Amino acid sequence: MQIDLVTIVVAEYDPAIDFFTEVLGFELVEDYPSLTNDGRPKRWVVVRPPGGQTGLLLARADGDRQARTVGDQVAGRVGFFLRADDFDAVHRRMVEAGVEFVKPPRTEPYGRVAVFRDIAGNLWDLLGPA
Repeated sequence: MQIDLVTIVVAEYDPAIDFFTEVLGFELVEDYPSLTNDGRPKRWVVVRPPGGQTGLLLARADGDRQARTVGDQVAGRVGFFLRADDFDAVHRRMVEAGVEFVKPPRTEPYGRVAVFRDIAGNLWDLLGPA
């Protein structure tokens, strides 16, 4: 078994797609019209890091309850982790692209780490080798 997808609730599809593909360098692997459980139109949007197995389902918030979760899916904790073989190059590219890093790079026993926000406001760790 493997985890195939993890949902990130976003305000709008296209800005989220742009962030994950243009800024983080993910691949857009699916973008299809779909329907909500009650028959309203939506999109099925999946992005994935190049060569990665687990993707992100970008789900536009539907209703007030979901809108309240945008940017706070894990109650203010770091909830997503992006590993890069060349930490410094990826960090530099992200800074140049305007990604908000809330913690500067540091070295921990498990490797290099820097905390950043995605387009929705969720916290991520950028991780690299020690």
